[in-house]
Amino acid sequence: MSAKTMDTDPGLERVTAAFDEAFGSRANGVWTAPGRANLIGEHTDYNEGFVLPFAIDLAARAAIRTRDDGALRLLSTLGEGRVVELSTHTLKPGHAPGWSVYPAGVVWAFQERGIEVPGLDLALDSDVPLGAGLSSSHAIECAVATALNELTGAGFSAEELVLITQRAENAFVGAPTGIMDQSASLRGRSGHALFLDCRDQSTVLVPFDAAAAGLVTLVVDTRVAHSHADGGYADRRQACELGAQKLGVAALRDVSVADLDKAHQVLDEVTFRRVRHVVTENQRVLDSAEALAASGAAAVAPFLDASHASMRDDFEISCEELDTAVEASRGAGAIGARMTGGGFGGSAIALVPIHHQERVREAVLNAFARRGFKAPRLFTVNPSDGARRLA
Repeated sequence: MSAKTMDTDPGLERVTAAFDEAFGSRANGVWTAPGRANLIGEHTDYNEGFVLPFAIDLAARAAIRTRDDGALRLLSTLGEGRVVELSTHTLKPGHAPGWSVYPAGVVWAFQERGIEVPGLDLALDSDVPLGAGLSSSHAIECAVATALNELTGAGFSAEELVLITQRAENAFVGAPTGIMDQSASLRGRSGHALFLDCRDQSTVLVPFDAAAAGLVTLVVDTRVAHSHADGGYADRRQACELGAQKLGVAALRDVSVADLDKAHQVLDEVTFRRVRHVVTENQRVLDSAEALAASGAAAVAPFLDASHASMRDDFEISCEELDTAVEASRGAGAIGARMTGGGFGGSAIALVPIHHQERVREAVLNAFARRGFKAPRLFTVNPSDGARRLA
């Protein structure tokens, strides 16, 4: 591998060295997949609606060598250096410990599709913050899925890989997520956000160049860990499904803003507010994509603010730390901010004028300190290319 490649992705050398040390020989290759930040469109994906995420310049990397004995040996540089040993012959949900559930789930999902996985040695590295709402789990799954697609000769399309990784996440990991995260990780493009119709998987790449508008996309990782496998996410999904059933539609995608007055007469108050968030969020995604294409990054700012208010008040998935991050960012000069990800913790994103960046960072840190919260991590992200082979 070239020195240029090593310089481009510093994690490549780290994961390659870990693989060599653990397994005593070179990998067949190294594959990578990015995390994602969702610009707008939260909890709309499993309602067959619209989302506007972008792949970010933080990623997972998987160094892999195939085996012929069915052994599945997994190592993570984020763990304790212990190799997890499983078998491709006996994989089933509930039998993979800790972080190994993500790569093992992809192997299981491939096999469920009739693709034989003869065995693997795998070393994993990632710089996507865990539990930050930036889809660290899907980055792992998409890196492994991209590798397996090549190594087994399966030849799945990106759309099929999206569904395979969703199957792994839903049935093996036990998280009832939609298709947004893996779509962004597999299909993202540098310099663009990905407008995705979650009903038919059609996509449009929309230019998203914050720097051209004099902005940075600042992430505030509250360090309040969340998990999609926990009950809050599942409860919201069940409420959406109940709302769709009572309104007589296949999915909340089929409810318009104009239908909300009628929906209010049919639904109990809590279910109505859950439905109202999804319906208005879908419209905000459509409006944001149009504004972004026509006027550039700054034009989406008011939709970010409205989205956060909806998630805080109607969907009730924010928390004090996320609200503090958004309020402090806006007060110090951000032109728009919202929580991003499934909620109950994780991160907020803010569009910040470059010349206000340090002021916003300081304001957020001070606000967290005043309220006695753990200090957040702050960093900027940029739209990145999707999953691919590194070496």
